Amino acid sequence: MTDRIVITATGIHSALGTGKNEHLASLRAGKDGLRHPVHLQTIHAGEILLGEIDKPNETLTRMAGLPGNNPGYTRTTLLAMSAMAELLKDADLCTLLRSEPFAFINANTVGGMCTVENMYPDFISEKQTGPFTQYINTLDCAESTEHIARHFGVKPLMATISTACSSSANALVLGARMIRQGLVKRAICGGCDALSRFTVNGFRSLKNTDDQRCRPFDEHRNGLNLGEGAGYVLLEKEPDAVQRGATVQAILSGYCNSNDAYHPTAPSPDGSGALRTMKGALDMAGLTPEDIGYINAHGTATISNDDAEGKAIEQLFSDDIRYSSTKPYTGHTLAAAGIIESIFSIWALQEQIVYPNLNFRTPMLEMRTTPVTTLLENVALQHVMSNSFGFGGNNVSLIFSKS
Repeated sequence: MTDRIVITATGIHSALGTGKNEHLASLRAGKDGLRHPVHLQTIHAGEILLGEIDKPNETLTRMAGLPGNNPGYTRTTLLAMSAMAELLKDADLCTLLRSEPFAFINANTVGGMCTVENMYPDFISEKQTGPFTQYINTLDCAESTEHIARHFGVKPLMATISTACSSSANALVLGARMIRQGLVKRAICGGCDALSRFTVNGFRSLKNTDDQRCRPFDEHRNGLNLGEGAGYVLLEKEPDAVQRGATVQAILSGYCNSNDAYHPTAPSPDGSGALRTMKGALDMAGLTPEDIGYINAHGTATISNDDAEGKAIEQLFSDDIRYSSTKPYTGHTLAAAGIIESIFSIWALQEQIVYPNLNFRTPMLEMRTTPVTTLLENVALQHVMSNSFGFGGNNVSLIFSKS
């Protein structure tokens, strides 16, 4: 039998806080991290709710273990480094990182736009006297990957994935495949994205954002709330984890990615892409739909996504399937969404809980089922599915199983 791929460490930073305790406290209490932005300088600050992390860059710099004056590090990289520091707080793991080769698979969609967009006047100025030269290369999505690998000493393999909102879920898939193929024993996988005016204005131009708190799977949903954050997990084969005395948090028992090939920004309306991906993950795990105790849905609260994903869920699962979206807690963190929701899924297994779908009021006319709306405890979960469906039809479904 093929050795199982397991998760043995996590690091996370979102609008709900840092680490497991801060996040679980909000998830259990049904308390979101949405607010009017303070650190993002936008003329829409008083109109929109975002999952903005309540820390200035100076604080993030300290959390990342960097000296105070670090020009060239964008907020995107600082968020990622703070999440990596959380993952690597185990001294034994830090020692292992220095002594053995790791793969580092990072995901990102917007690069350092959060910083570069503030320097636009310098870019177009004939004098060009500003500090923009040290930030010009941060527009590349791989910039945060290189900074993290260099700072924490991750070597020799690294890659950057940018498949829109499924980016960090795909990072887990690639990391698991590299381990199974014997390219590396261990992989740190995840992703990061910071808020920017470019992102906010882009999504507003698509008319799929809500200025109020988003309402996934609600008949009156009106769009998403954007957020920022970062998260990483350590993947390794179970025997390797046991040999070094690591605690197995969950098993990555199934995964599948596919593409709708339907539209740049909309899913296939019949849900066929989501359906194909969820089936593929189940097949890989050797499970049936009845084995899944909870689905952490992609659930963006946009008209098209919730309709398509809902149709796919109802085609594949029975009407008593438990599902919810956790995006009303953190906002949609783009490249970080897949990893953040994967970590939430791992905790659901550990704590045997199902998170409520916040702000739900009215069932969708197209659906027979409704999401979970109150915290469920002592649920006896064995397998949890996490969905991440991105622009361009990039679909990923992951299945985590109790260790």
